[in-house]
Amino acid sequence: MSEEKPGEQVDGGKARVFPCEGCGSDLEFHIGQQDLKCPYCGFEKQLEFADDATVAEQDFHAMLVRMREHHHKDRQDETGQSEISCSSCGGTVQFQGSLTSTECPFCASPIQLEDVHDAEHRVPVDGVLPFLVEKKAASKNLKAWVESRWFAPNEFKQRGVLGKFNGVYTPFWTFDSMTFTRYSGERGEHYYVTVRDGDKVKQVRHTRWWPVSGSFDRFFDDILILASEGLPRTLMDKLAPWPLEKCVPFTQQILAGFYARTYELELEPGFGQARDQMESAVSAEARSRIGGDEQRVHSCQTQYSAVTFKHLLLPVWLLAYRYNGKAYQVMVNAATGEVQGERPWSWVKILCLIAAVTTGAGVIALLNR
Repeated sequence: MSEEKPGEQVDGGKARVFPCEGCGSDLEFHIGQQDLKCPYCGFEKQLEFADDATVAEQDFHAMLVRMREHHHKDRQDETGQSEISCSSCGGTVQFQGSLTSTECPFCASPIQLEDVHDAEHRVPVDGVLPFLVEKKAASKNLKAWVESRWFAPNEFKQRGVLGKFNGVYTPFWTFDSMTFTRYSGERGEHYYVTVRDGDKVKQVRHTRWWPVSGSFDRFFDDILILASEGLPRTLMDKLAPWPLEKCVPFTQQILAGFYARTYELELEPGFGQARDQMESAVSAEARSRIGGDEQRVHSCQTQYSAVTFKHLLLPVWLLAYRYNGKAYQVMVNAATGEVQGERPWSWVKILCLIAAVTTGAGVIALLNR
């Protein structure tokens, strides 16, 4: 018999809320205290976890089999649209796309879809990294980030980013795999020959090539893959590293008061992206093992075994803003405070610098700021 979930189901079991035992309002996750707290009366409630709950690795191939077994069954489309009646004010709350946790647009009460993150035909969430950076700290980090953008317009730096932070739990896959690689190629070693050209003497470089082959094992741990299609992958990748050791077993209580999304990138193509990263690392190691001044790689065959994964929700502060009519997006790693985002450029500053700086290296170094 499954253990009863914390909170209460509403609207005929389609959604879940966490009522305050003090005043009847809705509890929200409190970042500073890492528990549930009522924003009105201050009542606090500790998070509840099952006795045997752990953030454990899952067998990748076994999960693929399970997903295929449920592929043809009738199910709710989590990437469609659902309407839920708010238990606090009776207003209609719309869940569109991959959204699973939000707030009522009329009374701001937090509400979540029921049985999405652990539905039978969906890969269940294994763990959650709770929000650790409060909104005030995220705003402070964003201000410092804006001020450090040397090539941003002065008006933008003085005014700062105007917008509202939204806390969003974002889906990720992590993959582990043991690999065994056989490689063959050639190691090139440079040598120089003195050549006379009339009165001139010069050194001409040549290369001797030697056949090389070998094999090696390598274990990959927690290759992180963004499972949401709605966020810029390049910027999200730059938010790393994440303190994954601070993840806790999944519970809907942690999502209370925040937005959350379910995955759109399925498990199998997610591993495909992870494998691309592993193959790149394996290829680089094969070249390193071949050694020499140059390398020719003729073959590099890798076998993957003991593949496991975790389905995690990681916290991000998202902010969208406009400057001179153009939309930009900024995000803050809500576990470390790292800021990444889009920003406007001052082409006047860039052109002035190009005119003043004679070396391209100096321009490139400053443009990275």
